Amino acid sequence: MRAPKVRPRGNRSADLSGLADSGAVTELAPVFATDEATALYYEQRAGEYDEWYRGEGLVAARERPGWDRAVEELVALVRGLPPARTVDVACGTGFLSGHLRGVVVGVDQSASMVGLARSCVTGRLVMVGDALKLAVADGSFDRVFTGHFFGHLPPAEQTVFLAEARRVAGQLVVVDSARRPGLPPEQWQERVLNDGSRHLVYKRYLTAAGLAEEIGGQVLLDSEWFVAALVSW
Repeated sequence: MRAPKVRPRGNRSADLSGLADSGAVTELAPVFATDEATALYYEQRAGEYDEWYRGEGLVAARERPGWDRAVEELVALVRGLPPARTVDVACGTGFLSGHLRGVVVGVDQSASMVGLARSCVTGRLVMVGDALKLAVADGSFDRVFTGHFFGHLPPAEQTVFLAEARRVAGQLVVVDSARRPGLPPEQWQERVLNDGSRHLVYKRYLTAAGLAEEIGGQVLLDSEWFVAALVSW
């Protein structure tokens, strides 16, 4: 992927007008969980994150046939998982965490996301933390759950995350965005927030079979908008 040079990581979100229209993508190597600019983007996006699920704000103008049905199916899948001691890594606002049964701990690097999750998912511990270096003891959970995180990770970060998940739990459940016709398998995406600010985020789109293969597990969900897979160690 070739493109004009972009500002250093910490300033990537400052002024990206015209990037999408020109078809340009950055020359930066794929990075997500360890990227400062990405962290700033999600901190800024926290208050409007759930608009993506609900079809509100800027998302309301998108044509997403079958989206509401797919979200309901995803929520039903999460709610139907057996109760377990679960750590929800990159829990965001807690949109999916609230449907997990059992003892659930949420972890996210964004303080604003954590604040929203604490207010939306009562009676559960939610804390700021590093998804690639969880501050919990070996084997302290039955399950690691993560939604819309794994599909952003380039190979090096995937390796670290899978090792960390295996360290803390005997099972991993991954939910992510399905690869749809016309979508490239990976790209740097321009994301526009309600305030008009533009940001670049590395993103991968996955088939259900591909996700299951990457984590070494089995398919749980294969819909037009979402995929999910499970692996037990």
